[in-house]
Parts: sequence; C-alpha cells; structure tokens
Amino acid sequence: MSELKRDEILLLFDVDGTLTPPRNTVLPDFEEFFYKHIKPRATIGIVGGSDLEKMFEQLNGRKILDEFDFIFPENGLVQIENGQEVGKQNIIKHLGEETLQRFINFVLKYLSELAVPIKRGTFIEFRNGMLNVCPIGRQCTREERNMFAAYDQQHQIRAKMIDDLKREFHDVDLTYSIGGQISFDVFPNGWDKTYSLRYIEAHYKFKEIHFFGDKTEKGGNDFEIYSDPRTIGHKVESPHDTRRILTEIFEL
Repeated sequence: MSELKRDEILLLFDVDGTLTPPRNTVLPDFEEFFYKHIKPRATIGIVGGSDLEKMFEQLNGRKILDEFDFIFPENGLVQIENGQEVGKQNIIKHLGEETLQRFINFVLKYLSELAVPIKRGTFIEFRNGMLNVCPIGRQCTREERNMFAAYDQQHQIRAKMIDDLKREFHDVDLTYSIGGQISFDVFPNGWDKTYSLRYIEAHYKFKEIHFFGDKTEKGGNDFEIYSDPRTIGHKVESPHDTRRILTEIFEL
C-alpha cells in the first residue's frame, strides 16, 4: 500500500460496529490511532444508514466535518465533502405522498398487532432518503435494545416483517435492509450505500476504494457496497477488527 499516495486511495467506513461499538461512542484509543496513523495515509470517508446527528453522537461531535474528507449520511443520499453539504436526495419526491402514506399506514397497523416483549416510542423515523422502521420503538434503553436484539435473533421479527412488506408492496421499488440491533431501513432500489459511490465516481478517480463494514451478509446494510466490484470489501466484527486490518494494510 505504501506505493499509493493519499489522494489515490479512499477508505470508506461504516460507523456502527465498525468505527464504534454498536450504538456507542468511538473509543479514545481507536480515535487516536485512526486520526494519527490512517488519516495521513489515505483519503477517508464514512457512509452510514443513520443521519448526520447520529454520526455526531457516535464520533464525538461536529469535529468529524473537519476530520473526514467525505461524510455520507443516510446511505450517501446526503453528500458532505470537506465539511460542506454538496448534495441531497429526497424519498418524498421519489415515491410520492400517496405511496408514502400507504406504506406508513400499513406499517403502523402491522406494528399495532405485533406482539414483542416491549414497545416504547418512535416506531418510524423519517429520513431524507429512507424510512427507518423499529418494531419496539427507538426510544428504548440500552438494556432493552440488547434484550430485543437477542429476541430478534431467535424469533426473526424483523426478517418476517420485511417478508410481509415485500409481499404487500411488490409493486413499489423498495429495498429493505437490516442494520444495527433493533430496526431496519426501507429505501428505493439502488439507494443503498453504493449511492455514495455515484458521487465519488462523478468527481474523483481513485486507484483503490476500500470499504469496511460489519453487516456485510445478504440483507445487511453493508452488503451491496461491500460486494460491489468498485470496492475492496473488508468484513469486520468490531472496531478492534477494523484497527487490526488497517494495521495490516498499511504495515504499521
């Protein structure tokens, strides 16, 4: 890797479970390693399913606008370069109000009849490029989140709900992607994390683009960009794993 200059190689990172522990903040020793040893050697970017505010929460605030060359919240539907927003896509315009309401109404009715161990608040979160659906509600504690994650692993609540949505909305060009512990994302076909590559390809010609993510299996929200022929994919299990692979790549 030493033969490539910083502006010839791009490293793209998922956030949750890749740069940070799940739904937690970045660890100080990892952050120091990343900015001190990796940033000088490669162009760096983050591409996540969540919005920019959640990225701020997990990566210690607005300083990421200065630290990262590219930030792609919401699967890259929002594009930020060198701290400035340069583009944004919108799911309302794409789907139309009628289809959007039909979908939201179905989800709310479905969840009202769904039996899960707990229910809290905010079952549908509206973002620029997607809807985030959470069967127990996003206003849950970390303990409740962990409990549901174990329950979902056993009973496949999210996977079954996605199957039902696919049948009901077979006429709408929607993709469903499970990410994190408690929710799943819904977005138009092609609006997965590879959307960020559209912006990059239109403006830059990197010799190598690497992607690091933890949800790389089919149905996970890193699968499409991880398996895309334009990227070199790295599956990680934790920030510790990410650090190990980066250390190997750059022979640190």
